[in-house]
Amino acid sequence: MTTVNGTATNLNATEMLANLRNKKSAISIIGLGYVGLPLALELAKKYRVVGFDISEPRVEMMKNRQDPSGELEASDFDGRDVLFTTDPADLADAVFHVIAVPTPVDESRTPNLKPLLGASKTVGQILKRGDIAVYESTVYPGCTEEDCVPVLEQESGLTFGKDFGVGYSPERINPGDKERTLANILKIVSGSDAPTLEVVSGVYGDIITAGLYEAKTIKVAEAAKVIENSQRDVNISFVNELSMIFSRMGIDTQDVLEAASTKWNFLPFKPGLVGGHCISVDPYYLLHKSVKIGYDPQVIASGRRVNDRMPAFIAKELVQHLLKVDKNPKRSKVLMLGVTFKENVADIRNSKVVDVVRELMDFGVNVHLYDPHASPNEVAHEYGLTMVDEIGKDYDAIVVAVSHEEFRTKSIDDYRMISKDALILFDLKAMYPRDDVKAGEILWRL
Repeated sequence: MTTVNGTATNLNATEMLANLRNKKSAISIIGLGYVGLPLALELAKKYRVVGFDISEPRVEMMKNRQDPSGELEASDFDGRDVLFTTDPADLADAVFHVIAVPTPVDESRTPNLKPLLGASKTVGQILKRGDIAVYESTVYPGCTEEDCVPVLEQESGLTFGKDFGVGYSPERINPGDKERTLANILKIVSGSDAPTLEVVSGVYGDIITAGLYEAKTIKVAEAAKVIENSQRDVNISFVNELSMIFSRMGIDTQDVLEAASTKWNFLPFKPGLVGGHCISVDPYYLLHKSVKIGYDPQVIASGRRVNDRMPAFIAKELVQHLLKVDKNPKRSKVLMLGVTFKENVADIRNSKVVDVVRELMDFGVNVHLYDPHASPNEVAHEYGLTMVDEIGKDYDAIVVAVSHEEFRTKSIDDYRMISKDALILFDLKAMYPRDDVKAGEILWRL
């Protein structure tokens, strides 16, 4: 036994790891999204794994060797000791439970813990003495122990620290990145006591070739994760604000950043739309917790405000450019290329391109939305927007919003062929050379 805060824990780390490695016991993964599924398949190379998700259609796809997120190949499912299920009863044989469910914000940008607490309830109902629950979802510091552990205790009737342990190991999955994959990204791990941390490190250490970093406490690990994306959010907001300033001055922001980057310690962040389920969401978790403990953050909140203003800024700039060439926005047709939150992925969650589209529609602009990676059904269901099946012609302006490979291979000439009059191209990713633009044409970029 090991004493934790004066309480005896019955966890035998050596025995538990041995039982997991010889498959007498199983590992469960709760939530099979862009984080949980790759983790389940990687663990299933060496362990017996039960993958649980509440979505029957998603689970059926996985049973048929299909990744609903479109990130993995069918061959990635081969030779894996994994059971995909929607039945919580199948989790009973597992002793090491990983919770990897979404942690979104609601319409008021307040953390929505329903998926996390729901997953905790599911695990709590099958939790046994000696089990370990590990959280990978991004949360604010203290959430695991203050919000999730009470649910585990209530549902299981067990006592934290005495009957079961808890760990936190934040995900670092980068959708669309084929080089920095799960196994070769250094992983932070933490545990509620020494034996728990030994097991958590042992399990992840068996699959993470890049190595582990053992955080001092669970709260430290939670804080490290939430500031990773908050830092990026603040840095991007700075260059976004520069873009707004330099636009008024008639200065190309990309030229300024290129010049400034000649200094050895200049940070090469680029302006752009900040969407997705991480950078544009995680800061609100830290803001929420900060306010709750009596501190009103200034820098983090300011960065969020700036980045949230970008869609309106871009739409206004486009409308003004239409007016400058005597085009009536209400009679104009604009092509929007890309709707996913980043390049070469199918994920449309929290897409800020959608906000640009809606801003343009508020001006009366007819917007044709096209993206070869996004699902038209998902876009319609999530945002109520209709995508076009193919790119048409006679566009008054074209906006390249996402740097999909299909768009990177296009040239300025390709856009001239589908423009109604002189080309108006909004290149939000600064992909195309300005030297290719002819007199009378407009190439605008952040």
